[in-house]
Amino acid sequence: MAKKKENSENKPKVHPELDGLELTVNTFGEITANYDIDKINEFLNRKVDDKKLRNRKDKKSS
Repeated sequence: MAKKKENSENKPKVHPELDGLELTVNTFGEITANYDIDKINEFLNRKVDDKKLRNRKDKKSS
Protein backbone atom coordinates (compact mmCIF):
# COMPACT_ATOMS: atom_id res chain seq x y z
CA MET A 1 0.00 0.00 0.00
CA ALA A 2 1.43 3.38 -0.97
CA LYS A 3 2.05 6.07 1.62
CA LYS A 4 -0.27 9.05 1.58
CA LYS A 5 1.51 12.24 0.65
CA GLU A 6 1.01 15.15 2.96
CA ASN A 7 -0.39 18.04 0.99
CA SER A 8 0.30 21.42 2.59
CA GLU A 9 -2.15 23.11 0.22
CA ASN A 10 -5.12 21.49 1.98
CA LYS A 11 -5.83 23.60 5.04
CA PRO A 12 -8.58 22.75 7.51
CA LYS A 13 -11.81 24.70 7.34
CA VAL A 14 -12.27 27.23 10.12
CA HIS A 15 -15.01 29.62 11.15
CA PRO A 16 -14.80 32.91 9.18
CA GLU A 17 -14.03 34.81 12.41
CA LEU A 18 -10.91 32.69 12.88
CA ASP A 19 -9.77 32.77 9.27
CA GLY A 20 -6.00 32.30 9.09
CA LEU A 21 -5.75 30.39 12.38
CA GLU A 22 -2.87 27.94 12.39
CA LEU A 23 -2.12 25.58 15.28
CA THR A 24 1.09 23.58 15.52
CA VAL A 25 2.63 21.23 18.06
CA ASN A 26 6.32 21.77 18.73
CA THR A 27 8.88 19.12 19.70
CA PHE A 28 8.04 19.53 23.39
CA GLY A 29 4.35 18.83 22.81
CA GLU A 30 3.31 22.45 23.32
CA ILE A 31 0.51 23.78 21.15
CA THR A 32 1.39 27.06 19.49
CA ALA A 33 -0.99 29.33 17.60
CA ASN A 34 -0.61 32.38 15.43
CA TYR A 35 -3.65 34.01 17.15
CA ASP A 36 -3.81 35.47 20.63
CA ILE A 37 -5.11 32.79 23.02
CA ASP A 38 -7.48 35.32 24.62
CA LYS A 39 -9.13 35.95 21.25
CA ILE A 40 -9.58 32.19 20.74
CA ASN A 41 -11.04 31.76 24.25
CA GLU A 42 -13.45 34.67 23.70
CA PHE A 43 -14.65 33.05 20.48
CA LEU A 44 -15.11 29.68 22.19
CA ASN A 45 -17.03 31.25 25.08
CA ARG A 46 -19.47 32.82 22.62
CA LYS A 47 -19.91 29.85 20.28
CA VAL A 48 -19.51 26.67 22.35
CA ASP A 49 -21.95 25.55 25.03
CA ASP A 50 -20.14 24.12 28.08
CA LYS A 51 -22.42 21.41 29.45
CA LYS A 52 -20.62 21.43 32.82
CA LEU A 53 -21.59 25.07 33.35
CA ARG A 54 -25.20 24.96 32.13
CA ASN A 55 -26.89 24.89 35.54
CA ARG A 56 -24.55 27.17 37.49
CA LYS A 57 -26.29 29.98 39.34
CA ASP A 58 -23.27 32.29 39.29
CA LYS A 59 -22.93 32.14 35.50
CA LYS A 60 -23.45 35.45 33.73
CA SER A 61 -26.46 35.39 31.44
CA SER A 62 -25.75 36.41 27.82
